[in-house]
Amino acid sequence: MSLVALTNFITITTSAGGNPNDLKPSTFQNGKYDQPIEGYEYLSFIYQGAARNRSGDNMEAALILANNEISMGYAKKAVDSKYHIRVDTFLMTTDFDKKLDANNEARLLTSETWLAASLTYDPSTIEILLSSAIDAVGANAPNRVLTTLQVGALPITGTIQNR
Repeated sequence: MSLVALTNFITITTSAGGNPNDLKPSTFQNGKYDQPIEGYEYLSFIYQGAARNRSGDNMEAALILANNEISMGYAKKAVDSKYHIRVDTFLMTTDFDKKLDANNEARLLTSETWLAASLTYDPSTIEILLSSAIDAVGANAPNRVLTTLQVGALPITGTIQNR
């Protein structure tokens, strides 16, 4: 029987990518309880990754936390402020240090960015529903403005033709 050690690292940010002022700390991990890993504090949580349907919309995942005042405060602030949550899953050594690959880089398995959409709770657990930033009902993606620095010369009219 082999042991596979995985650790999830979560980073909570504002929609602009900055650190939230009302959440300190805003980085957590669920692998090593006795000391932080690379500045990520320990938080007991379970990450339930996303399942994708055939059309690719309605992507959802969840963070499950113990129901206590601290977790409830963090969960409520994250959902009320529509904070973004990045979840990085790493393969770890048995000592819960990041396992290195042949290029001496940490073995990152997945990296996902979510929106803290809603929360549900019962007497023992809090579940933060994580949703993709794309609105599946209206099929609206976040707006993006193209600039000259990003794509080079831009047309001066609204008519663009591909020839």
